Amino acid sequence: MRQTGKSIIAIMTLIAVLCCAFISCTAAAEEAAVLHLEAEDGAFFGNIKAKHSSGTGWVEGFRSAGDSFQLLLTIEKDGSYDISVILASMDGSHKENPVILDGKSVGKAVTDSKSFGPSTLKYVYLTAGKHTLGIDTEWGWVKVDAIELTPSAPLPEDLYQVEPVLCNPTPSPEAQRLFNWLCECYGKKVITGQFCDGGMYGMENQAIWRATGGSYPAILGLDMMDYSPSRVANGTSGTSVRLAIDYWEKGGIVTFCWHWNAPEPYLQSDRWYSGFYTQYTSFNLAKALDGSDPAGYELLLRDIDAIAEELKVLRDAGVPVLWRPLHEASGGWFWWGASGAEAYKQLWNLIYDRLCNQHNLNNLIWIWNGQSAEWYPGDDTVDIIGEDIYPGERVYSSQSAKFIECLDYTDARKMIILSENGCVPDAELLFRDGTVWGSFCTWGGEFVLKNSKFNAPSEQYTEVWLLKKVYADERVVTRADIPDLKGNGN
Repeated sequence: MRQTGKSIIAIMTLIAVLCCAFISCTAAAEEAAVLHLEAEDGAFFGNIKAKHSSGTGWVEGFRSAGDSFQLLLTIEKDGSYDISVILASMDGSHKENPVILDGKSVGKAVTDSKSFGPSTLKYVYLTAGKHTLGIDTEWGWVKVDAIELTPSAPLPEDLYQVEPVLCNPTPSPEAQRLFNWLCECYGKKVITGQFCDGGMYGMENQAIWRATGGSYPAILGLDMMDYSPSRVANGTSGTSVRLAIDYWEKGGIVTFCWHWNAPEPYLQSDRWYSGFYTQYTSFNLAKALDGSDPAGYELLLRDIDAIAEELKVLRDAGVPVLWRPLHEASGGWFWWGASGAEAYKQLWNLIYDRLCNQHNLNNLIWIWNGQSAEWYPGDDTVDIIGEDIYPGERVYSSQSAKFIECLDYTDARKMIILSENGCVPDAELLFRDGTVWGSFCTWGGEFVLKNSKFNAPSEQYTEVWLLKKVYADERVVTRADIPDLKGNGN
């Protein structure tokens, strides 16, 4: 028995040693999987220059468009990789600059610190073979030390399992049917969309129709801008509500943003029509909300109530609305984002409460488009997370890194959409990468048209062959593919 016991101990010891060896080998293999590239080993363009030698220095000189550097790398295996840019801000303020893979933007390298640290784009797909990778200039004024690549972790198995429960506890039947269908499509289909001020037969929609051989986008994007009281006071007259009703009646879906023109007393008189931009208004949201500017607060309520009346017309016509107020807040270029995250979230909750509870607008599906986790107002007032992405010209990639970033905004499973886009994404790449935006909605004007006078499709941002390919894909939803959401079959 003693000998047997010693044998067992010996065997267990051997197993432990082998396990340790296996763990060490695994760790070594994982460590070996990291591809580390020193920035100063790249090719420099414009004002870029290296500081110190390879391995101990960095590159700087990001001042204006064209200032960039580029590294060569070889990938051994097709797959998704996390790209970490080790960088620092020259002055310690917030900076964002494009990460360029094979000549196309795949996301932004972001920093808020004077100390070097990683900014990581997760789940970027690379094919086996040679690639170029580098940083271009947008905000500029950064130092870049290195770039590292590691294989991405598997995507969550429940990624597209969104429960069809709206934040409004008593949604209209139409809103609930629409949201049920959106949840059914999520991860399986991509829903097309187009902003078009002219509505159903506006020039952008005509351009799409011509380019695709007869298809219309499923979603029509419109704006509440001209219903803002300060614009009405200057003579504007909105038509978007009527156009939205027409599109719904033809079987389409409507989404609204609101370029909220600040109240009249706070506008720069010669640019009153640009009063949604921070630079053209003196309106201070924080002061209006903390009691320092009571007149400003009352004007906030007046404006919200004015928009509520327009939304009621849609509600009474049975039109559900993909509602996206206070968009792109974290950028700060709109006044509702200029006072910081806390004031913004307070305004978001004020709008939600006033529209839902005071005005009984139960036809709204709430799209939050703050674009930063710090600005997320909470799961109980958000139905869908929207991101606006303008990666440049003819960039058809999935923008998977931003999609993955959205997962960190909340622990809940929320649908993620491209609420605005410059280039139409290639559906084939969305499904290849496993990051399937629920919908896209291309911005109007130059992103679709050659000019403002003709409805010919422009190819500056999206080529006609790509439009045809996307709209013909069986996994892509056009207006003709939308089922009856009015309940007429019930």
